[in-house]
Amino acid sequence: MFKSLKSPTTFQQQASILSSRNVIISDPSYCEAFLSRVNYYRLTGYLLPFIHGPGNVCSPNVTIEQIEGIYRFDEELRSLLSTIIEKIEIYLRTQLSYYSGHQYGADGYMDASNYNARHKHVVFLGLINKTIQDNSKAPAIHHHIVTYGGKFPIWVIVDYFTLGMLSHFYTDMKNPDKSYLANSLYSVNYQILTSWMRCLTDLRNRCAHYSRLYYWIFPAIPAIPKGDHFQADRTLFSQLYMLKYMYPDPNKWNEDFIKPLAKLLSKYQAYISKSHIGFPYRWKSILKR
Repeated sequence: MFKSLKSPTTFQQQASILSSRNVIISDPSYCEAFLSRVNYYRLTGYLLPFIHGPGNVCSPNVTIEQIEGIYRFDEELRSLLSTIIEKIEIYLRTQLSYYSGHQYGADGYMDASNYNARHKHVVFLGLINKTIQDNSKAPAIHHHIVTYGGKFPIWVIVDYFTLGMLSHFYTDMKNPDKSYLANSLYSVNYQILTSWMRCLTDLRNRCAHYSRLYYWIFPAIPAIPKGDHFQADRTLFSQLYMLKYMYPDPNKWNEDFIKPLAKLLSKYQAYISKSHIGFPYRWKSILKR
């Protein structure tokens, strides 16, 4: 038998529940106002670093102000990462579509023979058709339906791929094609770039859906190039280390990411712990290009 769903609670009741979990609330009205803006269930994820042992309570006690500080840090970190990931994503779309178009023609991506044996072409075509339907009112999509009978060159349709689709598009390429792209873009083998694109998709989706990054264990560990002695794990810092390699303008990496990240960490230093996001000692020198 399944349990019955819990009854809904008021913001006042939610504040009381937080208090019972050893969250110190000096101003109940302030806490209730915060809960009215941030879903209680969403907020409880930020209690996890402070829960040790049974009872689902914080030990030691933690203030609601600290939880809010961590939440705000996470919010601003997602915003910063979204900007960085956007530039990487646009770069990958540009490079993969450019290569495919010149190697196999404008619509070569529609030909199953241009992929490896594991490629599920019927599924892929279904995703293409759904992408077209979902974006049918976009000017570029409408233009190609009216003018070209619904045929799309890779450099047009690629901008409507999800990052997950783009990752599968690369993963399903023939090995020589993947090898060429991985080496020319990042001087790595295709297994490493495949790993990076998988991890990038996970990270991007968490940012896009406003999901928690703080104290989060990622499902995949990014591969590290041969000769690099960094030990990657499932924490956020390893994902950032991967972004260092993938950023399309290495000369601007420090300015675009390291500096604003350092300011963000400094702004919230009273609330956060670097160990909760996997940051090692001398993290800045490790991430710098």
